[in-house]
Amino acid sequence: MNRNLWLLATCQALFLVNNVTFIAINGLVGWSLAPLGWMATLPVMGYVVGGALSTGLVARTQQRWGRQRSFLLGLAVACGSALLCLYAVLHKDFWLLCAATVIAGYYNANASLYRFAAAELAAAPQREKAVSLVMAGGLLGGIVGPNLANATREWFAVPFAGAYVALAVAAVLSAALLACIQFPPAPAMRAGGGGRPLAEIVRQPVFIVAALAGSLGFGVMNLLMAATPIAMQQCGLPFSSAALVLEWHVIGMFAPGFFTGHLIKRFGAQPVMGVGLALNLACIVVALSGVELHHFLVALFVLGVGWNFLFTGATTLSLQAYAPEEKDKAQAVLNFCMFATLALTSFASGVLVTTRGWTLLNYGSLLPVALTAAALVWLAARTRATQPMH
Repeated sequence: MNRNLWLLATCQALFLVNNVTFIAINGLVGWSLAPLGWMATLPVMGYVVGGALSTGLVARTQQRWGRQRSFLLGLAVACGSALLCLYAVLHKDFWLLCAATVIAGYYNANASLYRFAAAELAAAPQREKAVSLVMAGGLLGGIVGPNLANATREWFAVPFAGAYVALAVAAVLSAALLACIQFPPAPAMRAGGGGRPLAEIVRQPVFIVAALAGSLGFGVMNLLMAATPIAMQQCGLPFSSAALVLEWHVIGMFAPGFFTGHLIKRFGAQPVMGVGLALNLACIVVALSGVELHHFLVALFVLGVGWNFLFTGATTLSLQAYAPEEKDKAQAVLNFCMFATLALTSFASGVLVTTRGWTLLNYGSLLPVALTAAALVWLAARTRATQPMH
């Protein structure tokens, strides 16, 4: 870890403070303001819809202005959108809150590239460890985010309004840190422009599986995580318990980052992703076994660890699919697939948990787990078939 990677890991932590706080409060704020109960997670959905809509614009700004200036623009949007959320909540305007979270999605799409920028700040043999360790910065976000939501809940007469003020301050702090990072210059374009056509890049089996596994793995995690505060409230558990569960969930998501890169380097991305899938399945089994605090706590912690293995592995796997001059368009597609899946699962999460309940939600999450398993088996079979016989 060099100085630039430490700073980027801290920015990743502050990004996760934003994300976890949004997850912790937006569903509950939405539930209190929405015209209908099933609309409760629309503000959560807005954040990822905004991310999906912003992926193309972020790719262009990254290509035109470079990493640092584009990342700083994302943080300016983060600060402004948090203050707009504050205004919407104070005035009890549900639709303005949804619009503000869509705008905040630009920051989501922008900062989601921190993990790829990490690979550029390390020597080639250390890329897996760099990606993993910067993602481990989210551990701080996992601890701070839920506690920030809990601590700021009563700052204003309207519950949770203070959290949006805290997120605006976090964005300013992150911008100050990011301004100190020295990013490498953009790779020189080869003759013929930005490398291969995008259609050729995305048709590669390794790209298809990396995009599918990363998106569905994130989707399952989001489906269950976004519903958890509402499900726990429906079960009569206080918000402090939901904050505790989310804290341990995000610790599970990012604490393994200190060693996931070592595991990937030793065993390969695909075996580590397979372990992540097995942990997703274990989470569902625990969640279906009861609705006491310890069931939610264990299930969400295991889900977090499974997400880390699957998503870090998918990110590392995707690095095999494109050259440096192709990174902006390839990463834009990867992020679009991820955000589109998150948008769908954010909406489905609120609808299912408020109309069909926590149990059916968990059964439904078995489908994307099975699809991801099938994709990994398919890639392993193709890889084995193309290897020369000894």
